[in-house]
Amino acid sequence: MNKKACCSALCLLVCFVSIVPECFTVEAHPNTCKPSGKIRGRKTPPTCDYDHGSDCCKQGKLYDIYKCSPPVSNRTEAILTLISFDNEDYGPTECDDKFHSDEELVVALSTGWLGKKKRYGRFVKIHGNEKSVKAKVVDECDSTVGCDADHGYQQPCKNNIVEATSAVWKALGEPEDRRDQMHIQWSDA
Repeated sequence: MNKKACCSALCLLVCFVSIVPECFTVEAHPNTCKPSGKIRGRKTPPTCDYDHGSDCCKQGKLYDIYKCSPPVSNRTEAILTLISFDNEDYGPTECDDKFHSDEELVVALSTGWLGKKKRYGRFVKIHGNEKSVKAKVVDECDSTVGCDADHGYQQPCKNNIVEATSAVWKALGEPEDRRDQMHIQWSDA
């Protein structure tokens, strides 16, 4: 083989080795987001808020925290939970420093899905009960902290949560007495 042919063959081999692995790249499985640490539950006051199915931390118990969430796709699996953004106890939302009525189509996303807060003020489309609704991201469901006074002694948010107002649940056709948790899919709108 002459020098020119050898050089061409080597060049083709280098291109093949650098391109082919891209063809076999597998998208990360939703469960590849591993906990980034743990926090220990502290003694909670008797006034701990158990509204909307929330769980107060138990003293001494360890809770996973996450900086990541499952990868976002055009149908990202998530758990929808109920929240109210008009509660003076928790203060205004992180995104726009406002309170929001339960009649507004607004949500909070787990920490990893905020994309370093790049989704604040943007819209997401939520699919559930064979219906869909567009809602604005106004807050974070913090997956990195919890079990303290600043967070109502609540457990850290799981990494696959979309917290939504009653208006979002209503738009998805879920009756009031069943607005606790629901498997949904969401995407950027």
